[in-house]
Amino acid sequence: MRFRGLIFANLFRKKVRLILTIGSFAVALFLFAFLAVVRSAFSRGAEVAGADRLITTNRIGLIQTLPISYQDRIAAIPGVKAVTQNHWFGGVYQDEKNFFVQFVIDPDNMRKVMNEFVVPDDQWANFLKDRQGAVVGVKTAERFGWKIGDRIPIKNSLYGPTKTWEFNLDGIYHNSRPGGDENQFWIQWKYFDENVPAFAKSTAGWYVLKLDNPDDAARVGKAIDTMFANSSAETKTETESAFAIGFIKQFGNIEFLIESIGVVVFFTLLLVTGNTMAISVRERISELGVLKAIGYSDRAVLFFVLAESLVIALIGGLAGLGLALLAVPVLGAKLNGLLPSLVLSPAILSLGLGVALLVGAVSGLLPGIGAMRMRVVNALRRV
Repeated sequence: MRFRGLIFANLFRKKVRLILTIGSFAVALFLFAFLAVVRSAFSRGAEVAGADRLITTNRIGLIQTLPISYQDRIAAIPGVKAVTQNHWFGGVYQDEKNFFVQFVIDPDNMRKVMNEFVVPDDQWANFLKDRQGAVVGVKTAERFGWKIGDRIPIKNSLYGPTKTWEFNLDGIYHNSRPGGDENQFWIQWKYFDENVPAFAKSTAGWYVLKLDNPDDAARVGKAIDTMFANSSAETKTETESAFAIGFIKQFGNIEFLIESIGVVVFFTLLLVTGNTMAISVRERISELGVLKAIGYSDRAVLFFVLAESLVIALIGGLAGLGLALLAVPVLGAKLNGLLPSLVLSPAILSLGLGVALLVGAVSGLLPGIGAMRMRVVNALRRV
């Protein structure tokens, strides 16, 4: 602490340069935090996937449906505890920008398989009795200001000419898993099946299976795909985590893209900060020579340079992460449920600050070593 005054005096020697360098750190740390949050959001589906669940889809892809008759045949396979089915609905509320995920569900089996979605029993009972009933995630309900008993119009054009479907909001669900999805909107399959054109009747988008034992996943998956081999709708069965990973890959290699951007950002930051510290040391060669002449050790000179670089990194890093704390919730709201909730976790904050300090240390190391090795007589020639 006795060198604090000297360190800060040198830092504020060039105020504009200091502000720009701190700003570079702040921008880099903000980008790092946002990219890390997006990466986490894309991978969260795989992270929270149930180990005892399988997903069965049409082998061609998700856009192709499966016969509803498959459900009972799948349920009869040894090792299958329960089966439910989902269908993509794909409507909008009032305006095209009001997009959120809507699924047609099998209410009789939904909670047997997807038990992380928690709906109060009285609300679920009302949903089961109401053919036009709907259940919505708490975040979507908060987004639109919906409450139990509201009449919700949803415009849909996937199943013929644009039609407005109206639903009664009977329930609001929470997700018991940290970071779990709370944005979905569910409607009943029977009501859906009664009102869609012939091509969509008696179909399911995909099946979700709950197993008695997760160790049976490979056997059960093979049995399902073998059962429907050479049929008009062959199947592909995989674990829920594998399905989530495969869905993410449809967007491209998001993880590689984000990591590449992060590396480029921090490499650029390293060059900028290293150049700043090199210029700062070159401007103070004579002063550093005087410090050595009056008894400061080589290590003390190295410490001065590294301390300046680390203080810049610390202030800029905290500023950038603070900005991210404020901005991420706003950005998450603007995405309108297109991604799972954006969560800026303590782990991301700690990693970001650690990386900032590492960049600060590395960028100050070479100029610091040069100052440490500088001979007093050569430095004092500039006095």
